Amino acid sequence: MTAGSPSSQPQPQPPLKQKMALGLKSLLKFATGEDQHSSAPGMTELFPATDPAVDGDDCTHDCESCHVSYPRGFKVESADLLYGHVKGWSTHVIVATGKSDWVRDVEDEKGSVMEAFGDAAKPSNGRLMLSASNMPTPSHTSDYSEPTTAIVLPAFTIIENITPTAVPHLISSYINHAPTTKSSLEPLTLPRSLPLPSLPTEQHLLARPCPHRALILLCSHKTRDARCGQSAPILRKELERHLRPLGLFRDLDDERPGGVGVYFINHVGGHKYSANMMVYRRPDAFGVDTIERAKLAPGEEVQIKKAETRKTGEEANGEGEGEGEGDVGAAQCIWLARVRPEDCENIVKYTVLQGKVVKPQSQLRGGFDRAKGLMSW
Repeated sequence: MTAGSPSSQPQPQPPLKQKMALGLKSLLKFATGEDQHSSAPGMTELFPATDPAVDGDDCTHDCESCHVSYPRGFKVESADLLYGHVKGWSTHVIVATGKSDWVRDVEDEKGSVMEAFGDAAKPSNGRLMLSASNMPTPSHTSDYSEPTTAIVLPAFTIIENITPTAVPHLISSYINHAPTTKSSLEPLTLPRSLPLPSLPTEQHLLARPCPHRALILLCSHKTRDARCGQSAPILRKELERHLRPLGLFRDLDDERPGGVGVYFINHVGGHKYSANMMVYRRPDAFGVDTIERAKLAPGEEVQIKKAETRKTGEEANGEGEGEGEGDVGAAQCIWLARVRPEDCENIVKYTVLQGKVVKPQSQLRGGFDRAKGLMSW
């Protein structure tokens, strides 16, 4: 899809049904005193769109080698305007459950960490988005009585030894002090251990950098919508097909430095725009953000930055694995929708590797860029 100048193109208008819904939402915000003065940046101001003159002709067509498709009858809403209508968030917590489907509202999963988050006091630094995920638990079971792990974003930090009773302490001692989607890109200054009163050392909460350079989150919540349960496994296989030859695919238990983790999460809203995909990226995650593919010689491929192996344990003076000193967490989250299998090649090539959006008008829902200080809400 060719990116044009925003000023030279007429701005698309929402269909009547969506326009009425947005009008009602605006009235509700006014009635509840929510901020009416914030203005979202244009979609190409937030994330650059691909342009054949810069990115090559490949960005103008879908994958030709894709031979998989969604089931017959898989239909989604295609008329609504997507950009700028997601609810903003400050922190995103992704909880390992070892499952890919949950009850309708994950905070109703009895005895779970998600239920504890629902019952706990809200963070002081803004809205927390809570997701259950298929990340394996330490015990490799779905038993909520066992401690689990979670990823905190945009800090890009893994928290270990989480139990429901530890959640209030996790919020007050860690999440309240962690960077948010509005924070500038500065090195993290967060503790690596969070002692819990009256518990032995081995049961303390532990924090370490996530080893990945990017995360792809796919909604698989079939209890909420069958299309999510159908699309997520298909997209994951197609993403793996394009990431693995680059040496970037990371399976659920694969914690080699670098690469891309692909996880299933519960409902994020907008299942009528299935498939929803969220891409979290570290700053210039693979060292190719500024590469102009159109200028490469025929057959020449971009040179992806190799992950550095960091010192661990005592050698790193408590830094742990992953980014270590100077880690700033995620710089971006790019939220896409209406994603189909044939989109995956270009999503890997341009969105995951370079932070660009191939089909902004029809697929971009929103996100943030901490380096630019911009959010879609």
